[in-house]
Amino acid sequence: MINKDIRNQFPILNQEINGHPLVYLDSAATSQKPQQVIDAISHYYTYDNANVHRGVHTLGNRATESYEGAREKVRRFLNAKSTEEIIFTRGTTTALNLIADSYGYANVEEGDEIVITHMEHHSNVIPWQQLAKAKNATLKYVGLEEDGTISLDKVREIVTNKTKIVSIMHVSNVLGTINPIKEITEIAHENGAVMVVDGAQSAPHLKVDVEALDCDFYAFSGHKMGAPTGIGVLYGKKQLLNQMEPVEFGGEMIDFVGLQESTWKELPWKFEGGTPIIAGAVGLGAAIDYLEEIGLDNIERHEHELAAYALERFKEIEGLTIYGPKTAEERAGVITFNLEEVHPHDLATVLDMNGIAIRAGHHCAQPLMKWLDVSSTARASFYVYNTKEDIDRLVDGLQIAKEYFGDVI
Repeated sequence: MINKDIRNQFPILNQEINGHPLVYLDSAATSQKPQQVIDAISHYYTYDNANVHRGVHTLGNRATESYEGAREKVRRFLNAKSTEEIIFTRGTTTALNLIADSYGYANVEEGDEIVITHMEHHSNVIPWQQLAKAKNATLKYVGLEEDGTISLDKVREIVTNKTKIVSIMHVSNVLGTINPIKEITEIAHENGAVMVVDGAQSAPHLKVDVEALDCDFYAFSGHKMGAPTGIGVLYGKKQLLNQMEPVEFGGEMIDFVGLQESTWKELPWKFEGGTPIIAGAVGLGAAIDYLEEIGLDNIERHEHELAAYALERFKEIEGLTIYGPKTAEERAGVITFNLEEVHPHDLATVLDMNGIAIRAGHHCAQPLMKWLDVSSTARASFYVYNTKEDIDRLVDGLQIAKEYFGDVI
């Protein structure tokens, strides 16, 4: 397990909620921020705040160095070939919409196919729905196995030579399923399709190598990995990004502007119109430094151990239904569940009264809820700062809720 002292590096966790020490188990929604990241953002605003790429003064140069330095950290983090392949966005949602609105609109035609799965987050469903409607294309779904995993045989059945785009999440934000992206990418490429990966739940928790995965696009958000909100990344293969047109226009992304025509800057800046998210990029760079100091392999191992411990302890609670893969080896640090005859929102409220923060609802995955045949679920998600003691508190809280609602019912 990772050293428990790591928890103390996240100042927000050193507080009480409703008279109890905070146990934060909602990192799949957003992670907490280490002091190192908070300090980096504060330093930028205190000493280096200026716009980038424009001024020749000292503050402008410092800001540009920090901003572009963060891009290089992302490139290294993903093992991309070049910083030209790293586009800063507002988050995973913006990145996926950019792919659909630029690459998708230029390359998908009537009768073509787009393939996703039933487990996708809404951000990886709606852009493709809109593209399919606009182009009169077909949106197809890969069905899930009983344990919430994906069968490669089913992928081979669904992906055809009419498929232009395959877009699948690396890790499910509900089931915790770790999908076989490399193998799915091979199937997509065999059929002439590009592979898009929603990495929102994988980049914070697994060591990601886009070269090894061979995916064409990979998107993730900073706020789920210790960075601030409002900053994300789109990785794309250079040859594809060069073919794509920007979808936002204005300052920064232009090379020459005439009265009737304009030309764009080279990669990556042609996709970053307007003043960029400078402080967010600084924070993202600091978050990457922090995670790499701990080691992504160590983080993954830590979360598998927490998931295994939680799955074992959950066996003590009668009437608890767990969704997704049955073993910790097949899942990331996410466990979604329901307690018999207790609505997830009621359950989350009781846990909150005991200082325990979990998620309740459909988790922006309504098609998956329909597949599970439930309206909503409760979800506990772990990160680097969580401990087995947090899980013990969760189990105790679930027992309290069970007893309380048992008396009410």
